[in-house]
Amino acid sequence: MPREKYLRLGEILIQEGLIDSAHLDKAIGVQKQDGGRLGEILVRLGFVKEEQMVAILSKQLNIPYYALSTDALKPEIGQGLDVLVPRDFALKNLVLPLSRHLRSLTVAMFDPLDLILIDNLRKISGCEINPVLATKSSLLKAIELFYGKSQMLQEAVDASYDLSLTTLSTSEEAPEQELSLDKLIARAEEAPVIKLVDLIIRQAIDERASDIHIEPFKSRISLRYRIDGRLYEVPPPTKHLHLAIVSRIKILAKLDIAEKRLPQDGAILVRIEERPIDIRVSIIPTIYGEKAVLRILDRSSVVLDLNQLGFEQKQQELIRKAINSPYGLIFVTGPTGSGKSTTLYAILNEIKGPTKNIITVEDPVEYKLDGVNQVQIKPEIGLTFAASLRSFLRQDPDVMLVGEVRDLETAQICIRSSLTGHLVLSTLHTNDAPSAITRLMDIGIEPYLLAPSLLIVVAQRLLRKLCPECKEAYEPEKGALKNIKLNAELFYRPKGCKNCVNTGYRGRVCISEVMVVNSQIQELINQKVSFQKLREVAKQGGMQTLYESSLRKVEQGVTSLEEALSVTLGVE
Repeated sequence: MPREKYLRLGEILIQEGLIDSAHLDKAIGVQKQDGGRLGEILVRLGFVKEEQMVAILSKQLNIPYYALSTDALKPEIGQGLDVLVPRDFALKNLVLPLSRHLRSLTVAMFDPLDLILIDNLRKISGCEINPVLATKSSLLKAIELFYGKSQMLQEAVDASYDLSLTTLSTSEEAPEQELSLDKLIARAEEAPVIKLVDLIIRQAIDERASDIHIEPFKSRISLRYRIDGRLYEVPPPTKHLHLAIVSRIKILAKLDIAEKRLPQDGAILVRIEERPIDIRVSIIPTIYGEKAVLRILDRSSVVLDLNQLGFEQKQQELIRKAINSPYGLIFVTGPTGSGKSTTLYAILNEIKGPTKNIITVEDPVEYKLDGVNQVQIKPEIGLTFAASLRSFLRQDPDVMLVGEVRDLETAQICIRSSLTGHLVLSTLHTNDAPSAITRLMDIGIEPYLLAPSLLIVVAQRLLRKLCPECKEAYEPEKGALKNIKLNAELFYRPKGCKNCVNTGYRGRVCISEVMVVNSQIQELINQKVSFQKLREVAKQGGMQTLYESSLRKVEQGVTSLEEALSVTLGVE
């Protein structure tokens, strides 16, 4: 830079009271002798702090100053910024791409007056550059955080295309009791497949994924993460690594790596930052090889509190009245992935205590609860739901949880147990609450047994919650709310930011309909009426349907109207 710019900077620093004339003269003397930028020299000599220097530059140049502590230096995810500005270029020039909008790229840099650097950025990115200021130390940390994590998986994937299958070994390590991901960077030089699998799991956990899908096809592998109920594609490794990756997963899950014809199930215990995470592994054979699905169960991120799951106040009161009954049958219904298990665990978490003997039979046990006796079924040795329940009755239980009612025998034992002084909780796969009653009668349960035993049926779904950081208010177009009864002045829709990986949604919330089996419903059960009639009478009695429950979440600004309708229109 020309000396005049340095002098102007020095004068501003004097005016701000950060340095005096003697400091400036000494810094200029060092600059004449050694060269370099005046600002850096002032910082090196200890006359001014780096943050103060950048703040003054921001004021002088009218360019925003981004501090690491404000999260402003976190690049947007999913925009391919690490490809636009490669890691080596970012480190060499101390620049960090933050976001891209159309042809404009916002870049944090220490020296926004370096026109050559800005021109180089323009050439490699193909975008116009919008510079913002940051300190050198902040840039170094932010670059390490961004490229160190998001880039490692991409680099491992890219490297996989240069490897030959014959150079890989998937059995060189003995099976570990736990997989530690804390030393991920230190293990970067280990066998490529080991590193690759570790990175796939680590990134999935970092992005709050519930499942990892590794699927083989004719000429490629598909790698997908399920986040908030939706599947998102991730750049996959090369096809020739498929066998090695699946073998590595089998070793970790203690499965038979030689068996490729039959499905296998196992589990991996992962520890990350002293946080235990269970991973359920399912392997199935397909025409192009074995598909692996890893279900991530992060106990620390699951909220087992009825107050925080999403139930309305009135619904909570009805559920609490039922679960505090001394005996009876409670069903939670919904499709796979609708949060039934979480609701049941939250119920157990609320009613457990030293005065109650609680026993569960599950397939599999998803979360371990202190103070609850949990049994996992093993059909291959005869330990089925029905067999377990028969043994449970000799264990003096107060509360029994049955993971799922799948057949007549299990349903009969549940009902008989509830009629003989036990509180029984279980799940069914039905679309709504009234359908659970007709389903039980369809599989062979007599109405005269079902009517007096059933206390309550809770049907539920999960809606994606709007990201609180970026959701935006809007006014729907005229006619868009036709036939939709909503009492809201403001509506919100997704926008997308780095906090939600540009999806506009972060986390999920439960919507539900709670049908209490009162004397009127009991009479209808005895009459074997249709589920439509049951539904009609339950609504007349005040039952809020799934559709109505979803609209309440829209009114509260929790979710968008589009999300609510996409999940519930089919059950209204």
